[in-house]
Amino acid sequence: MTAFCSEEAEVLYRLQCVNRMMGVKFEACTGISQSRLELLSLLFQADEISQSDLQKKVNIDSAAVTRHLKQLETKGMVTRRRKPEDNRVTLVRLTEEGRIRIEASKKEKERFISEMLENVSDEERKLLTDVLNRIQQNIEKIQTT
Repeated sequence: MTAFCSEEAEVLYRLQCVNRMMGVKFEACTGISQSRLELLSLLFQADEISQSDLQKKVNIDSAAVTRHLKQLETKGMVTRRRKPEDNRVTLVRLTEEGRIRIEASKKEKERFISEMLENVSDEERKLLTDVLNRIQQNIEKIQTT
């Protein structure tokens, strides 16, 4: 960042850089995006769930969830079917391949987190979590036009 940037703007810039870099590196390490891994993790916990309920739990727009699920379906990781009693509802289920993949991804995620937080003390982690929570709460309060 340049010398013309305030300390506050530097914080925003650093958060954006870390977010971008973390996403790219995470996907490179695990072979799957954080959004897809979150979808798969929720499916791992549920036997079968409606696509709309899944979308609400991950807080991603419905079009993005549909795209993710179509790609995961193409890779054989999930199956989708219409609910027999209500053809408007799409039910989603994790396949055995998806279960295997989520287990492997969990291990890679743990390794990624461990390396990402290397040389960051427990006290610093707690402080960082607290600060990020407060920033998130402040962002949620921001009124948009």
